[in-house]
Amino acid sequence: MENAIEQAVMRVVKSMHENLGEQLTINDMARTAMFSKFHFSRVFQRVTGLSPGRFLSAVRLQEAKRLLASTSLTVTDISHRVGYSSVGTFSSRFTSSVGLSPTKYRQLKSVAPRASAASWDGAAGDPPVTTVRGDISSPLKDQPIFAGLFPDRILEGQPVRYVILRKPGPYVLEDVPQGEWHLMAQSVAPGREDAVDHAPGGDEALCIGRQGPITVHAGTHTRVADLHLRPMRPLDPPVLLALRDVLSAPVPQLTH
Repeated sequence: MENAIEQAVMRVVKSMHENLGEQLTINDMARTAMFSKFHFSRVFQRVTGLSPGRFLSAVRLQEAKRLLASTSLTVTDISHRVGYSSVGTFSSRFTSSVGLSPTKYRQLKSVAPRASAASWDGAAGDPPVTTVRGDISSPLKDQPIFAGLFPDRILEGQPVRYVILRKPGPYVLEDVPQGEWHLMAQSVAPGREDAVDHAPGGDEALCIGRQGPITVHAGTHTRVADLHLRPMRPLDPPVLLALRDVLSAPVPQLTH
């Protein structure tokens, strides 16, 4: 039964990739999965961790990243190709998810700027209260790993805290604010740095791990969360945050 459900969700994900310029509705996706729309939405979120609409938006923005980096199409043309009727809406969503505007992303070839610690903080007024620590393992031995705490189960926007490891091993995220956070980590195979930003699900050059939500309450001192990275699968949400520079740069371990 579980295999049949995953196959149904896979049909929908494939349809998303094949119809990026179309206005796919929940009803359209439910028909592709051959479920009622209410049952479909629940199953899709259980399998992928995101709602169908959120997953579709991520697929569109991932394709926009690829087109910006590999073609000379205008931002307006790209926004229409990935299903946005308004270039303003597209630019706003791209910037908030990727961390760079479409124009800046193209100029920098997907290199993410080094953010200051202040700009990666939690919400104003939320005092730092705890430390999240653990061990990260990965099939990509001796490769850098990015790990961060995000409000949702997708690598987009700004993490409330993050760490860059030179290789698999122990990590520490300090001064984590109150809330529910998803721990997510990512590593890329040598020579496949482009896979970080542009590879579709199912590319074994990209390994990811997710755990959460991790709930942080006032008075909590330490939370332990171990993570094992695995090759990315087609049913995993696309990676939107620009990370290629962070993972490929030969720098000492950094923490924020």
